[in-house]
Amino acid sequence: MNWDAEYDVLVAGSGGGGVTGAYTAAREGLEVLLIEATDKFGGTTAYSGGGGVWFPGNPVLQRAGTDDTIEDALEYYHAVVGDRTPKELQEAYVRGGAPLIEYLEADENLKFAPMPWPDYFGKAPKARTDGQRHIAARPLKIEKAPEFRESIRGPLDSDRLGVAQPDDYYVGGRALIARFLKAMQQYPSATTELNTKLVELVTENGAVVGAVVEKDGERKTIRVRRGVLLAAGGFEGNDELRRRYGVPGESRDTMGPWGNQGLAHQAGIAVGADTDLMEQAWWSPGLTHPDGRSAFALWFTGGIFVDQDGKRFVNESAAYDRIGRTVVDRIAKDEMALPFWMIYDDREGQVPPVKASNVSMMATQKYVDAGLWHTADTLQDLAAKIGVPAAALVATVERFNTYADAEHDPDFGRGDEAYDRAFSGGASPLVRIDRAPFHAARFGISDLGTKGGLRTDIVGNVLDKAGNRIEGLYAAGNTMAAPSGHAYPGGGNPIGTSMLFSHLAVRDMLKRKS
Repeated sequence: MNWDAEYDVLVAGSGGGGVTGAYTAAREGLEVLLIEATDKFGGTTAYSGGGGVWFPGNPVLQRAGTDDTIEDALEYYHAVVGDRTPKELQEAYVRGGAPLIEYLEADENLKFAPMPWPDYFGKAPKARTDGQRHIAARPLKIEKAPEFRESIRGPLDSDRLGVAQPDDYYVGGRALIARFLKAMQQYPSATTELNTKLVELVTENGAVVGAVVEKDGERKTIRVRRGVLLAAGGFEGNDELRRRYGVPGESRDTMGPWGNQGLAHQAGIAVGADTDLMEQAWWSPGLTHPDGRSAFALWFTGGIFVDQDGKRFVNESAAYDRIGRTVVDRIAKDEMALPFWMIYDDREGQVPPVKASNVSMMATQKYVDAGLWHTADTLQDLAAKIGVPAAALVATVERFNTYADAEHDPDFGRGDEAYDRAFSGGASPLVRIDRAPFHAARFGISDLGTKGGLRTDIVGNVLDKAGNRIEGLYAAGNTMAAPSGHAYPGGGNPIGTSMLFSHLAVRDMLKRKS
């Protein structure tokens, strides 16, 4: 083959994993090319408001005085995930975060701070309800890296509503991306290219030795001396692939950027990669907006969810993935159909008690005109407007109100775990629904991206269907089959997984002969 360019490492994707992998390669003296299929860096990571990572026992938390241990964290993680994924892969993730943060903090550009966020299964063994396993990148003044202001994706309001990008700080996931891009500027051996997508992988004798990439309709062949790292997110933006692999929901309702089309997945599969968890995603309830899209929502200060029968079906204050999985599972069993509804009273007015809609809410009348929000003087009339049985809705609300009075929910355990009370200052999240008029807001199912992908070993090396390594090919984040299997153990698992296995992949490449 006639090669157009040659590097030690090619990284596909510029989310938290892609930039970590490219940075590691450059810092270790390798020539690296990072390609991003869209016009902006950051992937799904850049849309994250917190941008946190779940890395137990890391130096940031140690300095803050945590008494957590890696062994406790590993016991918790395995109790939640079970045997759905290889135990050694789970252990690689739980043990690897702390050394990674120690490595990154050696660079003054990469700064982190504790971001307390409770584990999502508060009753599991060794769960931390105080949030001491979660950190995030420190905000970065835009004036410290102004060259990235327009080239880093997000925030969501900028991309979806046309809101002007901030001119003061990079925060959340955008801060993480900005810090890595700034850090990479120290190394002339690091090259980044936007609008450049991975088309296919090139193999020789079963090993990946390069790739074909495409920019502005022109294809180029890139030879790699050490390896290709696929950290290009999931395939949540591709409805055809969602249908093929049985991922519930639609691309319009995902929180992943439009560029997450699964090109890296398909390239890996084409060279023999094995896959797992391809029907899975990181789920959440989605508040439906006037543009027809249901967007990830959390932080509910009131209200209950009811299905088409006018009945509650879930702990409304549970972690978002747990709520989403309940919806997905009930739909699969024909026990439920979309939409479902949040029922609430007038104590906060007509706007639903959702404090983190991720995409800012628009004018109330737009939701009303779109048939998404309804109001009535009685619960019976509200039931008629949303098409659920009136008697059932009335009985559901009356039953819930008795639970609110007792501050105990025997049906679904709302308020029984620390996460349930994370947004109510520790108080009961059970709030009576008794102040007319009554309201209903339409919800669908959203996701933070698919989590199925190429099966890997403990350093991110992709495996074939026989369980053998495909030399020179690595995957991380939502392009790899998630170590967490069907579970979402805690906030920051998606970004943390992507960062860690990208780092481990490049460290493994260093051992390969060029």
